[in-house]
Amino acid sequence: QVQLTESGGGLVQPGGSLSLSCTVSRDFSGLGSQAWYRQAPGNQRESVAVIGRSGTTVYADSVRGRFTISRDLAKNMLYLQMNNLKPEDTAVYYCAAVRMFKPFPPAVATTDWWGQGTQVTVSA
Repeated sequence: QVQLTESGGGLVQPGGSLSLSCTVSRDFSGLGSQAWYRQAPGNQRESVAVIGRSGTTVYADSVRGRFTISRDLAKNMLYLQMNNLKPEDTAVYYCAAVRMFKPFPPAVATTDWWGQGTQVTVSA
């Protein structure tokens, strides 16, 4: 079992920046990929950014060039830097991880472990 705990959400104005962090309860060497997902009210949960075991990253078209996923292997931490935020980025953001040997990038249905979520609100 893997526990994930997000932090760093909040309220930010359009055009602003926010950084999310995720504490992972085990080291990444025994995991597959890690990801950030989000879910806005009335919408399905969607992938925002994914990082594979080799460090390969995949971004949703809507956030590419504005968001950056990264991790600190020594600290078992996953991050999401969000710049130039827009009102449509408002959602609950979830940190997630996948078992080894699963297809990359992962899908919502095949993601194994989830954090509790952190609210990000972009509003003037």
